[in-house]
Formats: sequence, C-alpha cells, structure tokens
Amino acid sequence: MLAGASFCVPTSKSTITRARPLFTFSHPTKFSVVCGSSGDASNQRGDPEHRDPRTVLVERYEDGKTKRYIFNKSLHLQSLREQEDSLLNEMQKDDSLVSKLSFLSKKFREFVLPASFPESVSDDYLDYMLLQFPTNVTGWICHTLVTSSLLKAVGIGSFSRASVAASTAVIQWVSKDGLGAMGRLFIGGRFGNLFDDDPRQWRMYADVIGSAGSIFELSTQLYPAYFLPLASLGNLMKAVARGLKDPSFRVIQNHFAISANLGEVAAKEEVWEVAAQLVGLALGILIMEAPGLEPYSMHALTWFMLRLLHLWLRYQSLSVLKFRTINLKRARILLKSHVLYNTVPGYIDANREEQLFAWEHFLQPKIVFAVPMEKMICRRDFSFMMKALLKLYSEQKYILFMNLRGSKVLNYYITYKVGATNLTVLKSIWQVYWLHTHHRELDVSDALSFISESLLKLEGGFAGFLKQLENAGWDKDQIILKVPKHLLLEENLFR
Repeated sequence: MLAGASFCVPTSKSTITRARPLFTFSHPTKFSVVCGSSGDASNQRGDPEHRDPRTVLVERYEDGKTKRYIFNKSLHLQSLREQEDSLLNEMQKDDSLVSKLSFLSKKFREFVLPASFPESVSDDYLDYMLLQFPTNVTGWICHTLVTSSLLKAVGIGSFSRASVAASTAVIQWVSKDGLGAMGRLFIGGRFGNLFDDDPRQWRMYADVIGSAGSIFELSTQLYPAYFLPLASLGNLMKAVARGLKDPSFRVIQNHFAISANLGEVAAKEEVWEVAAQLVGLALGILIMEAPGLEPYSMHALTWFMLRLLHLWLRYQSLSVLKFRTINLKRARILLKSHVLYNTVPGYIDANREEQLFAWEHFLQPKIVFAVPMEKMICRRDFSFMMKALLKLYSEQKYILFMNLRGSKVLNYYITYKVGATNLTVLKSIWQVYWLHTHHRELDVSDALSFISESLLKLEGGFAGFLKQLENAGWDKDQIILKVPKHLLLEENLFR
C-alpha cells in the first residue's frame, strides 16, 4: 500500500474491484463515493462550506503559462488558466522596448541555442558561436565574389550586354544558394533536438530528400526557361537534406570515437570521402562520354538507376551500425521483450530489429506524451478520475492513462511531473507494454483497477528489467530518452 493511500467508501450496494488492487474504486454514476485519507478524515467530515479551496495539480507549459486544478469548497474540481493574462498586463504597464521584446527573445533563444542552454553545453560555447558568425559571413561574401568571377569567365565576352547577362546569372545563382541556406536554417533551428535520438533514421531521410531535390535540378534541361525556380527548389531540398545529414553524421562519428579521438575519426572520414569523390568523378566522366547516353531519356534513366543503387548502399551502411544507447525505438524493443518473454536482447540484436524508417507516430502501442489532463480524461468523469489518478500515481513521477471503449486503437497518454528523468520515461513505457499486453475492453472503474494492478507489477518488474539490461551489456547511463519539457505537472500533494 502506498503512503497516504485513500479508500473509497461506497454508499450503494455494490463495488467493482480486481484481485489485488492498490485501491478500491467506485464509479460515480452508479453510486456516490466519499473519498478521504486517514490523515484528512476529520477535515472531510466538516461542513463543505468551511473547507478552503486548494490546488491539487498545476500544468506548467514551456511558454510560461500554467493551468491550475482546484477543488472548491464543495470539493468540485475546477480549472484556472494563469499567466497568459498577466503577461499581457505586464507588457501594457511597461512600455519599454526590452519588455515588449522579452516574449519573442525566449523563442529566439530556443531557435538558435541548444535546449537547456547554458547547462547543456560547455562554458565557451556562446563565445565561440558569436565569433563564428561574422567569420562565416565574410566567408560567404568571398564565395559570392568568386562565383561571380567564375560565371563571367565561362563563355562570356567583355561586351556590355554580356556583362549584364553575367551579372544576372550571378544574382540568380546566388539567390538559388540563398534559398537553400534558408532550408538549412529552418532545419537546424526547428529540429535540432531530433538527431541525438535517431541519427540513422535522419541520415537516411537526408539521402531520400536530397534525391528528390536532384530530380528538380535534372529537369532544368527539359525546361530551361524555368531554370531559376527549378534549380532553387532543387537546391532548397538538397540544403534541407544537408541540414539533416551533417548533425546526424556527427552523432555517428561520435559513436565511432570510443577513445576520445573524434577529431581523428572525422579526419579519416574525410580521407574516405575524398577518395570516393575522386573515383566517382572519374567514373561519371566516363559514363557521360559513353555512346548512347546523349538523349535526355537515357541520361535520366542512368541517373535514376544509379540513385537507387546509392540509396540501397546507404541503407546497408546504416544498418551495420550498432548503438549501445537506448533511444525510444530500442527502448520499445527491449521493454516488449521483457514484458512478453522476461528477457532483454543484447545491443546487437536490438539494433538489428530496429526499423530504420519507422515513425514513432505509427508504432504500436501508440504512446502520446505531454497530454493535458483535460484531454487525457473523459469530461463526464473528470473530477472522479482526477482524484483517482493523483492517488494512484502519488509515488510516481508521471501520470499514465489510456483511452477507453469506443476507440479503434488503444492509445496511451503519459504526462511527466517536475523532476522526472530519462529513467522515469523508461519506467512509464514499461507500464505501457504491460498494460498493452494484458489489455481488454474496460470501463472507467475497471480501467482504474487495471492500472492499479499494473503499478504493483511495475515495482518488481522494472527492477528486474534494469538488472537484465545491465547483464545484456547495456549501459544505464546511455539512456537518451528525453522528458518532454513543453508540459510538466506539479502536484500539491492531494493525499
């Protein structure tokens, strides 16, 4: 029995229970329920009108807004949104430019700096980036001037009309590169937190997107009048691909450097890449000079066949990687095996079983993270369910529930509390797999008892899982499951 556990005393004839529940739950639509803990019994017997309203749960959002759940004097649950209006009031009271831009500055910092900055990086990170920015600006100015000289030198004389044409070509070419740079800017700012979790998947997606971009560039020969839009769109897609490729490959390089030799690993990778580039350029020239490839159709078909071979080889190269880190997909594999067979596969088997192209959204069981309580719980039973779930998960750093009868697919909703860690995420997913393995058609009361039983199984089962995890060669310090920070729960100890 958990500390501070409460009992529900039915005032009607029957109750719905399970074999070994932590609590006994009664459905409010079938009979009335009086809930209370041993320490609060005297207070609960008092006049409802004399009870003070109290906050039992606070939802804290990443943008600074909060939503507070309060039991009023009649013990009816109410929700109250806060801070959104207060922020507007503060901005209206203070007309200074700094105050008005404070809200936007937070979004800007999230776009250009790593999550949890400055704690997540070394002390010299920001100084380096502030100097690196003007360094890169001057480098691209030089690149633009050199590109201008190259284009003017290719088949263009010194006549004024030719000079105008050359200048136009330079502007178009630089504009094409600028549009591509915007793609890389968006990927780095918006999706920078994805690459540590699954670098193989994003490296593969980079090649697929880059191949699509090459199709637009290849079609410029058919439609030369639309060179700029086609080339720009192709360059944009290839820039997006590069934005995915570079950070994901750096994670892969870090995986290789087990002796703190990342610089050497990166340098030797350059040797392999340049050697492949020289061989590829030589073979490409021979193929272009081969008879029968002059028609555009044969040229495009040759490219298409070689590109398919390229993608297949990329997939094979990524498949041989064996990561010892535990990301979400590998965690699913390990937890499913433990719940079903009481075994934990080693890292080689888990990497082999991992699906490279699988999207988390389509994996089963479907898990939705950081769900507000009002979306997690049916409105008809909200007050009753809130009390019950707070009791059930009083000793856990998360709250888990599932959608009930009426849905085609059983979805599991998890929201984490302040102080949750990557081990908390792993623990909550273990409970998901236990529930999914033993799930059945449930009504509200039976679902609560079912969750109560799963929490009993969790205490011993998850400890056994961690022990088997270590015996299988996994490192518990390499769990890279991230707690979603855009919504966290803070309890006010409703016990």
